[in-house]
Amino acid sequence: MAQAPRSRTAPIRAVAELAGVSVSTVSRVMNGKASVDPAIAVRVRAAAQELGYTPNPLARSLVLGRTTTVAILVPDLGNPTFQSMMRGVSRAAARDGFRVLVADSAEDVREEGVLAVEMRRRSDAIVLCAPRMPDDLLQELLPQLEPAVLVNRLDASGGAPSVSADYEAGIRPLLEHLAGLGHRRLAFLQGAHESASNAARLRGIRAFADAHPGLRIDVLDCGTAFADGHAAAPEIAGSRHTAAVCFNDLVALGLLSGLAELGVRVPDDVSVTGFDDIPFARYTTPPLTTASVPVEELGEEAWRRLRAMIAGDAPAPDARFRPSLEVRRSTAGPRAEAGTT
Repeated sequence: MAQAPRSRTAPIRAVAELAGVSVSTVSRVMNGKASVDPAIAVRVRAAAQELGYTPNPLARSLVLGRTTTVAILVPDLGNPTFQSMMRGVSRAAARDGFRVLVADSAEDVREEGVLAVEMRRRSDAIVLCAPRMPDDLLQELLPQLEPAVLVNRLDASGGAPSVSADYEAGIRPLLEHLAGLGHRRLAFLQGAHESASNAARLRGIRAFADAHPGLRIDVLDCGTAFADGHAAAPEIAGSRHTAAVCFNDLVALGLLSGLAELGVRVPDDVSVTGFDDIPFARYTTPPLTTASVPVEELGEEAWRRLRAMIAGDAPAPDARFRPSLEVRRSTAGPRAEAGTT
């Protein structure tokens, strides 16, 4: 084969001329079509390599009927838990030649459905993390998004596979840990009322309280962000609660900061626990006792199911991970009440 000058932007016509074939044959070879004679395919690939030719991604997607892109919709890109989940999806997808399109709904339930549909039109499939979306809206939306995988939600119709953490079971070890230390009056700083994972935590708390009559757990409105935990510090400092169980680690970190500003010592005056085990949790002062969720693995499992559906195969069964207890120095036995020993 005659030498041809290298060009990083060589057109497909140049490859066809160098290989002595038609443009359509080059297209079929570069798109992996099996209908081309193997000897010709070798010649085409050699010509493409010689010229430094790579297929146009947009043109290739039109030929193949797919974009090799998947979408991920999350409610808050600033939350390290969602960041870890997205990392799990994107790294696993990259190994299979796919790229990831990410969007943040900014906790706006009204926009989640619109964003999900728009992203799905630009991708081959979607990973949907929408903890606050009402069940009826979710059921109405899912047929428009197929193939889709849910994170920390279940599809009541059974059509969309799910990967999730078992928040109901996962909060129990935290409560057992605090009760075992001697705490009898706890505060739960809950997340958004509409959140499915908040509802799961509440079920676990109520079941534990029912099984331990001598234990009181007060549910206090809070939120999901660092600022929400910080704002709750005066209420915790002024209460008779000896421990605060926070909706997530961000709330716990905010509470630690707010309590420190008020001169309340953790864990000497009050114990604090989080949930998720984000990367910062072990580096707080004091290091945070929390429930560890394998969030990156959730993302990898989400991709595993998405990849199967894109290929036309049946996805693996739903996966549910039980968080594990991480005991650090933010928890200790309760302080002695005034007038008692």
